[in-house]
Amino acid sequence: MAGILAWFWNERFWLPHNVTWADLKNTEEATFPQAEDLYLAFPVAFCIFMVRFIFERFVAKPCAIALNIQANGPQIAQPNAILEKVFTAITKHPDEKRLEGLSKQLDWDVRSIQRWFRQRCNQEKPSTLTRFCESMWRFSFHLYVFIYGVRFLKKSPWLWNTRHCWYNYPYQPLTTDLHYYYILELSYYWSLMFSQFTDIKRKDFGIMILHHIVAIFLISFSYVNNMARVGTLILCLHDSSDALLEAAKMANYAKFQKSCDLLFVMFAMVFITARLGIFPFWVLNTTLFESWEIVGPYPSWWVFNLLLLLVQGLNCFWSYLIIKMACKAISKGKVSKDDRSDIESSSDEEDSEPPGKNPHTATTTNGTSGTNGYLLTGSCSVDD
Repeated sequence: MAGILAWFWNERFWLPHNVTWADLKNTEEATFPQAEDLYLAFPVAFCIFMVRFIFERFVAKPCAIALNIQANGPQIAQPNAILEKVFTAITKHPDEKRLEGLSKQLDWDVRSIQRWFRQRCNQEKPSTLTRFCESMWRFSFHLYVFIYGVRFLKKSPWLWNTRHCWYNYPYQPLTTDLHYYYILELSYYWSLMFSQFTDIKRKDFGIMILHHIVAIFLISFSYVNNMARVGTLILCLHDSSDALLEAAKMANYAKFQKSCDLLFVMFAMVFITARLGIFPFWVLNTTLFESWEIVGPYPSWWVFNLLLLLVQGLNCFWSYLIIKMACKAISKGKVSKDDRSDIESSSDEEDSEPPGKNPHTATTTNGTSGTNGYLLTGSCSVDD
């Protein structure tokens, strides 16, 4: 074990040439980031999780009720033992052959069986009240941490001249504000890793897990080798649009159509400008070129920049989805549903007619109502 630890903490990997861990030990004159500081993130993450629970229950829920957001969930599917067995043990999306077999077995028309499976799928989805509470918590946290980041960076010389991220590196002292900022962000992402499995499931679940893992690794990595200055720029830049997205979702759940559209447009503009413009031409420029010129490359420098390039790849993926939504909005005259939505097929407002043998009793076509599950007439839907 001692050999593994010695290999992992090899100074020639983590630090520039001629720098040792002993050089970065805390003294009375200066404090530097220490790897053991990262353990603080776990109790703080638990506290964040508990604060979220209290906030959603005693702050967000009363606000939702005041906005007349109902706790009613999707329509409940009619109890049926045969269909339930197929749904839980075989498939949630039966093919045409299975649908025809079930139709003969139950004496139901195919469209009624399709509607039952849609309702059964939607039955497991959370209510609008639950979604609003989750979005209000995320909005509040992202707004707070972004404001804190801006106030902190306004006093920092590396905001105005990114070359200060590398002057005298790695002998840059750790301030109390920077330490708090880093631990808070790291703790939040750890809390998301735990709550991701209980939160609303969305189509990009796998991508979000990858995002959280990369974020945790990047924050921890940049803290250990004292790249925290440029790390604060990255954190603040990526926090800039998150509160707007959550605000747009809250407006959507409260049925404030115009506010939802306006907030989504603002979110899209900030997101694309920050992540496709400022991040590559400002942040990546300093991590790749200015740091090379001032400090020079070393092994962990390469890893750090590869992680940033992976983050940029994720930014491009989400920007593609946003641009795709914008194109739909222009062509349809309304904001489309986020392609990362938790709604898999149709809206929650299912046709409530009971199943019957006559195929003309169904009013939708395969659960899409001609919208392919992405456009809702007269409403902005931006479920994350």
